Amino acid sequence: MKSDVCKLPVGTIDIESVKVVLAETEKTANYANLSKKNAGRLRLLAEELVGMLPEVLEYSQGEFWVECNGTSFELHTSLIPSESLTAARRKKIIELSSSGKNFAATGIMRKIALAAQFMMIEYDYISSIQPVFYANGMTSAVQFPNPAWSLSSYRAKTEENKGEPWDELEKSIVANIADDVLVGVQGTRVDIIVKKTF
Repeated sequence: MKSDVCKLPVGTIDIESVKVVLAETEKTANYANLSKKNAGRLRLLAEELVGMLPEVLEYSQGEFWVECNGTSFELHTSLIPSESLTAARRKKIIELSSSGKNFAATGIMRKIALAAQFMMIEYDYISSIQPVFYANGMTSAVQFPNPAWSLSSYRAKTEENKGEPWDELEKSIVANIADDVLVGVQGTRVDIIVKKTF
């Protein structure tokens, strides 16, 4: 089952768009007969995703929908880069992690947003520089023809080293609830997929 598609305009997400996204998430949870607890967890994942959207919608228009197959859910956000992603803005995003460290990219949702922004720039170029957090999450995913950024890959590589990135994962709602988060390129779109099976 696929929910209705919610349009997300270029710029920032407004209260009405947030309400529509959360309503579609709740409607899909009800359709799948999720328990109140699990429906709340699915909504929490949607809320975390919505909280990240202002960063990525600054450079793109988007769509949001929920897909479910039994008790397996996917929260989808599809982003189409806009003309406003100028060369200067592209350079600014790239410079955030050119050293391999991004002190501004704290928190898992910020890293997911930055991975999406990187993919909206120039996939081949970004693949060649691969900042540490980005490189540590790269993997193959059946949903995407090119390598994608995956929370589960990032989690596995971060767990080996512990330290500050591991502490970030321990505190993240998404890292503790979602089974995986994928960020990948399909044609001219960048897709973010949050997966959860109850």
